[in-house]
Amino acid sequence: MTTAALTRPGLPRLAAVELRKSADTRAGFWLLFVIVGLAAALVVISLIWGETADKNLEPMFGGAIEVTSLILPILGILLVTSEWSQRTGLTTFALVPQRERVIAAKVIGATVLTLAAIAACLLVTAIGTAISGGDWNLSLELLGRHGLYALIGVLGGVAFGLALLSSPLAIVMYFVIPIGWSILGETISALDKPADWLDLSRPMAILLDGDMTGTAWAQLGTASAVWVGLVLAIGLARLHRAELK
Repeated sequence: MTTAALTRPGLPRLAAVELRKSADTRAGFWLLFVIVGLAAALVVISLIWGETADKNLEPMFGGAIEVTSLILPILGILLVTSEWSQRTGLTTFALVPQRERVIAAKVIGATVLTLAAIAACLLVTAIGTAISGGDWNLSLELLGRHGLYALIGVLGGVAFGLALLSSPLAIVMYFVIPIGWSILGETISALDKPADWLDLSRPMAILLDGDMTGTAWAQLGTASAVWVGLVLAIGLARLHRAELK
């Protein structure tokens, strides 16, 4: 066994490094701050202007996850593209030449950040529920569905960031391309049926509503394979050819 093999950092250590990077950059820090702030703002709005039913734990938690899920994919994008925008890629890939291991660590880091965001939303909405005296009922099914909703979005951000290797371009394309495809699916009748399987927004909306049939799960898996798996594969192929400067 070589010395290099003995000293090669493991995935948990690499993931911890990626988590630290996400908070060390100014953009990453403020995005984390905004995520918590959005959840808190939604709770305050529910407490002040919401109906009685809106002041229960379940609707407040669901709303907090939906709002923060708009920002979480950007965090996933920056987790990847910071290597190029901050010019840290030379150091990162010199220390860990196996680039797939670095990306695997970023995926783990993105997953941990998503779980932390879910926990933050749960904490903030629990405080709101305690203040309002609302219902504490929150099913594990809803918790899992909303967690999956957030995770798919973050991993989609990681995939787009890796495929485009540019923060501004990846952020714009992450929102523009799926929205454009959704519009085509709604306006062109011939694309309506394929869009059920290839438009990720459709099964994701069902995932939030909770009426997930076997067909809906299959559509979610297919659309996720395209918008997350395929884009990630394109990014990995590009990563091997990308020249670091």
